[in-house]
Amino acid sequence: MKKYINLLFLFAFVAVSFGQGKNNKGKFYVYWGWNHAQYTKSDIQFKGDGYDFTLDNVAAHDRQTAFGMKYFNPSSMTIPQYNFRLGYFISDNWNISFGIDHMKYVMDQDQTVKMNGHINTGSEFDGTYTNADQKLTEDFLTFEHTDGLNYANLEIRRFDNLVHLPISKNGKGIDVNITEGVGAGIMYPKSNVKLLGRERNDEFHLAGFATAAMVGINFTFWDYFFVQAELKGGYANLSDIRTTADKSDKAKQNIVFSQQNLVFGAIIPVFTHKNKLNF
Repeated sequence: MKKYINLLFLFAFVAVSFGQGKNNKGKFYVYWGWNHAQYTKSDIQFKGDGYDFTLDNVAAHDRQTAFGMKYFNPSSMTIPQYNFRLGYFISDNWNISFGIDHMKYVMDQDQTVKMNGHINTGSEFDGTYTNADQKLTEDFLTFEHTDGLNYANLEIRRFDNLVHLPISKNGKGIDVNITEGVGAGIMYPKSNVKLLGRERNDEFHLAGFATAAMVGINFTFWDYFFVQAELKGGYANLSDIRTTADKSDKAKQNIVFSQQNLVFGAIIPVFTHKNKLNF
């Protein structure tokens, strides 16, 4: 995470020092793309009738979908880890946007972690645990947010032009831009959990909130289409994770996450300066 924070400050410094505004006010933009995500280790507390225990420093990874037509077929394009965003420029340099970051979180199976608490459910795992080693076998726990770790958020972003490369006679061409922003929103995962041999639970549920910051480099072609690479880092507080069909069974965890995103989008100049349709 430290390298992403350093890059955030570097890009912000470049934007303020060398960036410049263009005629963006009144324009909309929309993009779609994909992400690769990483997660820090986190403590997960499980609590319900007859048990209350915490697993310390649980490791997890994302789950990439094999590249293929699923990425482009409208009926399956929400299966891979994706990023969607719709934004509006309130000034030449600032825009507000709504987005969905669809990540996937998969606990590393068969890892051994420290466990504290008690279980008294009539299962083979009954007992009191104090800093005990516990192997996370499938019989004990499977834990995923795989459809997915959904972060629905609002962001405010700054957008600065660094370089304009004219190609056509009318001056249109390629613009190199830099963008950075912060946001916050809700976590609405579909958690796939099987705990202590109980029936698997897999349903959408409002589980908490998150906040994040991002930086990106943007290449806009002929004023209307762009490709953008982003680095994003955030903190998610999941205080109400459903683990079984019984609403009294819950888990909670705090996750620090990072993303590397590649997105493709379009600029829609609806209310531009003097009603001109040029960026």
